[in-house]
Amino acid sequence: MDTAQKQLLKDAGTQFIRILWCDNANIIRAKAIHTDHLEDCIKNGINITVAQQALPVMHDTVVPETGLGPVGEVRLMPDWSTLTILPYAGKHAQVISDMIVGATRKIWEHCPRGFLRRQIEKLAAKDLRLKAVFENEFYLLRRNETGDLVPADDTVFCATGSMNQHAAFVDDLAEALTAQGLDVVNYYPESGPGQQEMNISYTEALKAADNQIIFRETVRGVSIWHGLVASFLPKIFEDKAGSGCHINFSLWRDEENVSGDAGQTDGISPEAGAFVAGVLDHLTALTAITIPSINSYRRIRPHFWAGAFRAWGYQNREAAVRVCKNDAETQAARFEFKTADVTTNPYLALGALIATGLDGMERGLILPEEVAMDPGLMPEGERKDKGIDLLPQDLGEAIEALCKDEVLLNAMEGDLARSFVAVRQKEWEALKELSLEEEVRLLVERY
Repeated sequence: MDTAQKQLLKDAGTQFIRILWCDNANIIRAKAIHTDHLEDCIKNGINITVAQQALPVMHDTVVPETGLGPVGEVRLMPDWSTLTILPYAGKHAQVISDMIVGATRKIWEHCPRGFLRRQIEKLAAKDLRLKAVFENEFYLLRRNETGDLVPADDTVFCATGSMNQHAAFVDDLAEALTAQGLDVVNYYPESGPGQQEMNISYTEALKAADNQIIFRETVRGVSIWHGLVASFLPKIFEDKAGSGCHINFSLWRDEENVSGDAGQTDGISPEAGAFVAGVLDHLTALTAITIPSINSYRRIRPHFWAGAFRAWGYQNREAAVRVCKNDAETQAARFEFKTADVTTNPYLALGALIATGLDGMERGLILPEEVAMDPGLMPEGERKDKGIDLLPQDLGEAIEALCKDEVLLNAMEGDLARSFVAVRQKEWEALKELSLEEEVRLLVERY
């Protein structure tokens, strides 16, 4: 922490600084240090038990299969470059942390942020960087007279009526995000009643994941101001639109976007094509990381615009990877990975995306044929001939695929793979018989 940051805290009258981490169940957690005791935190961080990475979404009970338990501690070491004053939380600030162990302050093997850092370094060895942004959809809900959560409005896609009803919320949200250094690009009501989308600018991979944490925290914090409950849960209402969290990414070398190549028939550069081919090749296993909740699979269905098929296409919103051209429409500018939602830990999601893309590059994979129509309308035989697979239809299938994917397991380096799989497997076993209503009751305010 530098002198300017200390002055920032003093000027804001900050009393508590929340030290954040995000666990394997993608619950954002924090311990808060009072500013009177800040110096020790700057030097040594703050301790937590190793069991924090062994907790499922249902309750704070350790999953023994993680190999983690009541013995042992790690320290949350703040990354002070992520320090922000919280506009929605009185005299609080927050900072995102890395998990470290030992006198050498080595990054703990179970640290999701450390996993993403390692994948970024591997990509950098090829003189490449990944820029990304998470594209969030969420519902605004309110409590009715009986205490049940219901949509905060009853409008449709891009309805100005919704804009008018929630103008104060939207303005406060945009101001709070901007105050924390996020660049707000646009906003519109989504298809579901009370459903919203606000987009921010893309940035370097690690910062993109940090921004996703800040975004989620800010949406939920500002909603409380307005007497609302914000939920990113993928599927809240059986007959209403689900909420995705598409990952938009591009490959860069120095200051040049190298995702596209106008000289290629498909407009995609060979290295970006190999990267995306790797993502598609591992997609069945990747779903266990990018759509890792029991509720996710109620949304991943054909004709739900959720990327339910292992395929790619220009502006194809039913393919798992949608390719977007530049303004001149001569070549690819970015890729939209649609098979993701906000139950994914953003560090694990981007790290896994890079790991599978790197495998595609190292193996020299070639993109399969572009799919220029809704794969769900193709005859099943034609899909099979073209290698267009329907993705896992429940979390159990996805976890089984991940456990067979050596590339992803090796990238997660054993310890992290074991704890992540154990946590999500426990969730699958505990929740797989629940009805949608029961799932929502448990998870709607977790995500």
